[in-house]
Amino acid sequence: MVDDLEENLLSLEALLRRDGLVLLKARSGDQALELLLQHDVALALVDVQMPGLNGFELAELMRGNERTRRVPIIFVTAGTTDNQRRFRGYEAGAVDFIQKPIEPDILCSKADVFYELYRQRQQIAAQRDELEVHAQALKEADRRKDDFLATLAHELRNPLAPLRNGLDILRRNPDGGNAAEIRDMMDRQLVHLVRLIDDLLDVSRVSQGKIELRKDRIKVEDVVEAAIEASRPLIDSAGHSLKTDIPPEPLWVDADHTRMAQVIGNLLNNAAKYTPSGGQILISARKVDGDVVIDVRDNGIGIPGEMQSKIFQMFAQVDDHLERAQGGLGIGLALVKQLMTLHGGVVTATSAGVGQGSEFSLRLPLASPIEQEHTVLVAEGQNPSPPPMKVLIVDDNILVAHTLGMMLEEMGHAFDMVHDGRDALPAARAFRPDVVLLDIGLPGMDGYEVCKAFRQEEDFRTLPIIAQTGWGQTKDKTQASDAGFTRHLTKPVGLDDLEKALASLAH
Repeated sequence: MVDDLEENLLSLEALLRRDGLVLLKARSGDQALELLLQHDVALALVDVQMPGLNGFELAELMRGNERTRRVPIIFVTAGTTDNQRRFRGYEAGAVDFIQKPIEPDILCSKADVFYELYRQRQQIAAQRDELEVHAQALKEADRRKDDFLATLAHELRNPLAPLRNGLDILRRNPDGGNAAEIRDMMDRQLVHLVRLIDDLLDVSRVSQGKIELRKDRIKVEDVVEAAIEASRPLIDSAGHSLKTDIPPEPLWVDADHTRMAQVIGNLLNNAAKYTPSGGQILISARKVDGDVVIDVRDNGIGIPGEMQSKIFQMFAQVDDHLERAQGGLGIGLALVKQLMTLHGGVVTATSAGVGQGSEFSLRLPLASPIEQEHTVLVAEGQNPSPPPMKVLIVDDNILVAHTLGMMLEEMGHAFDMVHDGRDALPAARAFRPDVVLLDIGLPGMDGYEVCKAFRQEEDFRTLPIIAQTGWGQTKDKTQASDAGFTRHLTKPVGLDDLEKALASLAH
């Protein structure tokens, strides 16, 4: 509101005052320009006849400035409004004229129009800014997706290359002096390949809320030992020294032993991979203000300052994946954070910078100690081998079926195989198997339908049927159980796992 008379400003203020509306008053054109530089304005009510900078001149200056050129201007005048004055006003950028004395209803209704237009412009600007943020986020996600796919291809080829080479060597000389060494190497690479796939599935399951923790009262010392045992081969192969600093008194937490060992193991693996050969790794545990803090520290390559806020994001990598001798998919730390959140804990990372090493800290609420431990000691040893069995293999992948058959022969069992779900029952009637290894994704009839068909026949109601499939999530196991499967094995099925499954059925 611009008017050289204070009483006119007070009158306008009384007419327009309402909640949510800020009224700015200026006694001259110069004061108005200062206010316009400080505030975004929905409407300017400008008196025409003012000393110094008059209303028309103020309007022309406003139209010449990018910040104020779109502010709607209504001229308030007590003078004559002949066509010439109106033309000059509209030429200066006015949208309307109001004649003094002012009709309150007319002023308020016109002002309301511009207030609403201003709110709409603000909403559109906010939506535009939000869209820009989303577009930038999508662009960043697309870039990280491309990086991830490149990394995935690289990391899958790492174990596949020695597997391919080992097979070629064994094909030429299956009984060579280094055959056992080659087989051990191939086994390690296969384990690494399966671990990459398991990490991907775990991240997906946690993100979708499909992982349920099996919490129990556990000792931190036990879970640390389990993690070290799993990570020891990688640590030793790099020539690192590993030190532990665990207090003698037990520290108890309510946690899922397997998942916490996975969390700590991921941190140890990271330390081993991102520390030059012959490095030092320290894992320690301590009690802090009613919590348990587990630290994993190394003297490796460290974390650049710009990466420390992103290190737990999916697919984040400290350095270029093409330059790493031992890498991963950039999902290990994201999985660590997700699993710690599920446990009600937190994980943090600190580093003094490049080449200064890293420290990761896990923090969980301390649990009260168990008054008396009930420990059942089980004698270690191999599962007794099951007696010879007849096993029917139903799998549309001929290569998988044949290799399963070779494994069964190695264990002393007989087998038959079919590759179509519709052929399973006729084959079982002829072969009379003791056990069926049944794939889920079959042509003709899927594994669930085949299993249900077996259960409808009197001879096969209690026949052990093992699902062996690439579908290994909790819902898949539940669905298999509901269909009538006896057990569930997730591909790839190792010889030891198969032997244990058959032994459990025989006893």
